[in-house]
Amino acid sequence: MDVAMQATLVLFIAFLVQLVIGIPISISIGISAIITALTILPQDVVLFTMAQKMVTGIDSFSLLAVPLFVLSGNIMNNGGIARKLVNFAKAIGGRLPGSLAHANILGNMLFGALSGSAVAAAVAIGGTMAPIQKSEGYDPAYSAAVNIASAPTGMLIPPSGVLILYSLVAGGVSISALFIAGYIPGILMGLACMVVAYIYAKKNNYPVSEKVTFLEGFKTFLEAIPSLLLIIIVIGGIVFGAFTATEGAAIAVLYPLVLSLIYKSITWRDMKEILLKTGVTTGVIMFLVAASTTMSWIMAFTGIPQAISEAIMSISQDPIIILLIMNITLLIVGTFMDLTPAVLIFTPIFLPIATNLGMHPVHFGIILVFNLCIGIMTPPVGSVLFVGCGIAEVSIEKAIKPLLPFFAALIIVLFFITYIPAISLFLPRMFGLI
Repeated sequence: MDVAMQATLVLFIAFLVQLVIGIPISISIGISAIITALTILPQDVVLFTMAQKMVTGIDSFSLLAVPLFVLSGNIMNNGGIARKLVNFAKAIGGRLPGSLAHANILGNMLFGALSGSAVAAAVAIGGTMAPIQKSEGYDPAYSAAVNIASAPTGMLIPPSGVLILYSLVAGGVSISALFIAGYIPGILMGLACMVVAYIYAKKNNYPVSEKVTFLEGFKTFLEAIPSLLLIIIVIGGIVFGAFTATEGAAIAVLYPLVLSLIYKSITWRDMKEILLKTGVTTGVIMFLVAASTTMSWIMAFTGIPQAISEAIMSISQDPIIILLIMNITLLIVGTFMDLTPAVLIFTPIFLPIATNLGMHPVHFGIILVFNLCIGIMTPPVGSVLFVGCGIAEVSIEKAIKPLLPFFAALIIVLFFITYIPAISLFLPRMFGLI
């Protein structure tokens, strides 16, 4: 047995055993990397190198964008911005059958794009919409399914912290290109949910909201403009080179903070809890990044990505089949691993395979994140699934059945994105980013 095969078996067996017995995933990653390294290197070398890699792994100016975007999302989640976006979304989708479901989807697309967090969108928009939908006679399990399926759209529609992490792990893929590339797939994800919601509403005769007059619609639009401007300012500034992604993240903190203070929906006293929550989330993410750096190093040192690449290529030389295998693997991974560690672990494994097939790293990044967005709404560890069910006060078992059509629609969109690169690459090419 060669070194790569031995290392692969030790690494993944150690990792899976720790997951099964309930050790937190970040610790499991670090311990698995250390165990694998000890099989081929002296103990003193392993401990010194691992400590060094953990420090250098998070010593990055670009990574400053992650806690700033987390803080921005927490401010918006507590700052009353969600309600104004919901009113705007209701005005847009008000005349469609099952209009409240469409408002929920549009609200998640808008708020998710602002906050960059699927969980924050599920809480803010779902928490606002669930009582309204219940009073209108909507099945709570269906309402939960709509919220769960559409909440991850914000992970693709920029700004997205996950795309920033992918950029770093992938070796500096352009963050601007990734951000712009996420728009069309993210919008398609939301539209797929709306198609399912439309069919479901027609089948169950869900009501259409009262007609909104032009003046009422215009008023909700004006109220939503200050919030929507954040997307234009941050993404426009990054794409056109006015500032970096990290500087854009700082603006993404300042702007909603000022807006929330103007709305008087947040006080300086609230900031203590917001900052504490941000610190805890940032600590978790940074420890994950540090631990994943050690795993990436030992995988590169032992040649694990090349061994896996050769194994997959030995199954078939057909790019269609290889991409299908990668998609199925990522969908399965997404069911038991959260989005951030999955990006950190599987990018160095699958990106070399994708580039060998001639796939652009930006295109692969969108495919990877789209797969994992589906994963965070599936059991057994889907974070958005648990949050969405908790908000709607329904059991996971009841929410799964109405979720199945949404899964089917999203997988269809996934395959379009996989096999039609222009869906992801059209906008970055148009802006001259790739």
